[in-house]
Parts: sequence; C-alpha cells; structure tokens
Amino acid sequence: MEQYWTPRAGPRETSRRGNEEMSELYKKMVHEAMAAQRADVETVRKKRGQSFVIDDAKAYLDAVKLMKPIGEQSKAVFSLHVESVKAHFDVLEKLTQTVRPEDDPFVEHYQTPVVMEILYDQDPAFKKSVDAFVKAIGKAEALIGKESARRYAGFYGPTCVVDFALIPGSTSNVVNQVLQKTDIPAAHKQAILASKSWGMNTSYGIGEVFAHEVEKGATLADAVKAEIKMLQAVYENPVETQAKLMDDAGMSSFDCRKYMSGYRKKMEAPVRAAIDDGIHYGNIVTIPAYCVGDIAHHIAQSTFNMCKDDVIMATIDAATEVMDRNLNAAVPKFRNEYDVLSVATGASACAAEYLLELDGFNAIMVVDLLTKRWHNYVQLYPRRGAAAELHNCDFMDMIYRGWKYIDKARRAQNGHSGMLKPKVGGFDIDLSPIHENEVLMNPQRYAYPACAITVRASAMLRLADYPCLLTSEPVTATLMTNIIALHKEVAAAPARICKDCASAALMDFRHCYCQWREAV
Repeated sequence: MEQYWTPRAGPRETSRRGNEEMSELYKKMVHEAMAAQRADVETVRKKRGQSFVIDDAKAYLDAVKLMKPIGEQSKAVFSLHVESVKAHFDVLEKLTQTVRPEDDPFVEHYQTPVVMEILYDQDPAFKKSVDAFVKAIGKAEALIGKESARRYAGFYGPTCVVDFALIPGSTSNVVNQVLQKTDIPAAHKQAILASKSWGMNTSYGIGEVFAHEVEKGATLADAVKAEIKMLQAVYENPVETQAKLMDDAGMSSFDCRKYMSGYRKKMEAPVRAAIDDGIHYGNIVTIPAYCVGDIAHHIAQSTFNMCKDDVIMATIDAATEVMDRNLNAAVPKFRNEYDVLSVATGASACAAEYLLELDGFNAIMVVDLLTKRWHNYVQLYPRRGAAAELHNCDFMDMIYRGWKYIDKARRAQNGHSGMLKPKVGGFDIDLSPIHENEVLMNPQRYAYPACAITVRASAMLRLADYPCLLTSEPVTATLMTNIIALHKEVAAAPARICKDCASAALMDFRHCYCQWREAV
C-alpha cells in the first residue's frame, strides 16, 4: 500500500534537537531505506526468470540486520522490526525451500495474529476490550450488511480492502465505525483499528464471506450473519482464524500453523520489551508485519517472473535511482523526519507519472481506464477476491500524486526547454536517472521498431497489478520504523489524513463515505 505521511499531532521541529544530530538521523534513514530497496531490486535483477528459493531473500535480511536506532529513537521499536524479519526468515527457511506465487501474498499476514495473541496474554485489560469489540460487531448487523453489500456490488468503485488510511470500502473504515460505538479505552480502540491497516490481522477483508454466501444461494440476511461470524473470529482467535483461511485458500507452500508457532517463540521477548518500553499497542501490532513482505513476497517467484521483461525491470531500476538521488540530495534541507518519507514516495510518484507521459499517457487517462474497467470487472467476477483491485488503487494513487507535481512543473516551465523539475514539498526532484536508463530510452528495441510508442506505458500497466517496488514498500516500511521510533507513544496507523484517492478525486463521488476525520 502506498504510504506518504502527514503526522497526527504535527512534526517535532528540528529546533528540538541539534541540526547536526538531525542531519545524521536523516542520513541514516536514507541509507537504511535505500539499502532495503536495493537488496530487493538487485536480487530480483540477478534472479529474474529463475526459480525462487528462500535463501534468495538473505540480502534483504542482511540489510535489515544493520538497522540501528540513534539519538532519541526507541531501541524496542527497532527490535520489533529487526527481530520480526529475522524470525520470519529463520522460521520460513526451516519449513520450506520456496513459496508458490499463489501463496506469496499471504506471507505478511501471519505476524499480526501472533502479536495480537501475545498482547491478549500479556494484558488482560486489552483482551477484555477486544472481547467487548467482538460483541459490538455482533450488534452491528445493519452496518456490516450495508458495507458488505456495497463492496459486493462495487458501490465504492475500486478501493483498498486493507488500507493504511480509512477510505470507503476498506476494512479499517468499517472497524472504525464499530469502534466509535464501543465503550473501551481510546488507546485500545486505536490498537484494534491499527491491527487491520498497516497491521494485517489475518488475510480477511470485509465482505468476502458475504459475497461468496450470496453467490452460493444464501439469503442476504444469512450472508450478513456469516460475515459477522467471520469478522468476530478474526479478533477472537486470530491465529487459528488465519490458519483456517489458509486451509480454505489451498495454501500449500508450508505449514502455516507451524510457522505461527515458531514465529511466536521468537517474538515473545521483543513484544514484551515493547510493552515495557511504553510503545503504543497500535505500533506493536503493525511494525512486525509491514517489514517482512520482502522475504517470499517482493523477493519471490512472482516478482522473478514479472521482471523477466526488460522494460519492467528497467522501470523499477529507474524509479529506485530517482528515489536514491533525490533523497541523498535533500538530506541537508530536510526540516523533520516526515520530509524524508514525503520525498521518497513523492520522487517515485513523479518518476512513475513521468514514464507514462513519455509515451503520451498521464494519470487522468489511466485512472479513467482502470476505474471504468473495474465496474465491468465487478459484473464479470462477482466471486472476485476482496483484494482484487487493491494494487490498482495503490498504482492510481501514486501516479495521480505524481501527475499533480508534474503538471505544476510543466505549467511553470512553459515554453522553456530542459528537464522538468517537479517539486515535492519544496524539494526539487531530479528525473535524469530515467533518461540515463538505456532500456527506457530505447523502446524501439522491445517492439516493432517503427511503432514503439506504447512500450513504457505498457510496462507501467503491468506494474499496476504490483507496484510494491515503485511506491516503494521496503522504503516506506524502513522509514516508518524510524519515524515511529521517535514517536512510539502515538499510533501511526491508520493515517488520519485524506488520502486523496485518485478514483475518488477524478471519477467516483465517494468522499462523503470516508472516515479519516472520524478516526478513533
């Protein structure tokens, strides 16, 4: 999921810490983030078109092991990230040599259920709050029925069922509405909400059971009851619920029950340390999950298969270089830790949009295309998975954000020649790495040479289903841990912001159904 950060309570200004200390922090953040990205990209470049084995992801593991807190950053926050990646790799390596493409999306869904159950055992008061929330789900039949029916019918248009914000159609949106009417401590509400945003408490997304029950012939009333039962199970017994979901999905790459058991043994101590350190539970349930996906998901067979295409690989390479060059150039100018994440994701958004525009496309055209396609897709595939369009949404949001920067730069440049210089939060973005990429600058080598006018855009459309190394998830995960380590007492997820969803901004009227202002 694309992530760009606006703090809930406002950034700590540089004046709070010395300029030199902050500069060192920014350098470290950039170095750690780009080390994670390059571990993924270089491994994929080396192994693309070949068979994936778990050991291929060791480069990412090695990069994560070098992550360290400095200054006021919480050691316990970093431990949640580093120890989770280590545990994930070690347990997975003992259970299997590889992971099937069909199973790799789930590898980052086994951590939050385990962490939730550790918290249940360590804090009976939190477990009591979760029990109250489960009862509240049972009383929210009208709400859950309405939201499930809307998801099934495609009412909201393309949306992210598991999102880092509170957009219409997302599980976090519905969870937030139930929590608003649940009488439990605010901190517990925030933790429960976070566990289904950046935290991935099971693979379940709102409305999936409802849709399948309806398609099997159940009445709408019975389908809603089945949906409620499923949602309750997600919080009552997260580990076993995730295992049963994997049984139903036919996940066969490894024994997920053994994985979660082994992962728990390795994560008990880091979670207890996080509790003792006063880290918000909303951060404890998210950090261990959002950092592990590079092992057997981003570095995985599906990625090796996709990146056999030279232009797709070159697109990822170029976006990586744009991020790297602009992050390092901006270090002396960063005003606070949030700027680092904003420039990272903003630079890659500019790169993505610019690549589309080289072939005469732009975000407005692509959002129009993918949104219209989605409404047809709903009619064709009523049994579709709840997450089917999730990455299309990430992609659209990314290019729409990039379009806003690029469009402004084009207007400012007017009739003058030279490289476009978009700005992200006042920072100039250098797009020259795209022009330095031999593959991207020679599309005629990858199509009928006289008509190679859609080569780059077609590669971008392939990445619309899988933009994780463009948005970029390893970069944002690493930067988020650095940011949370400075604000451990504030729940970072979900983001309490208007996400500026591309489809909502350009196509569909759904802003009125968002929950960002109402977040618990």
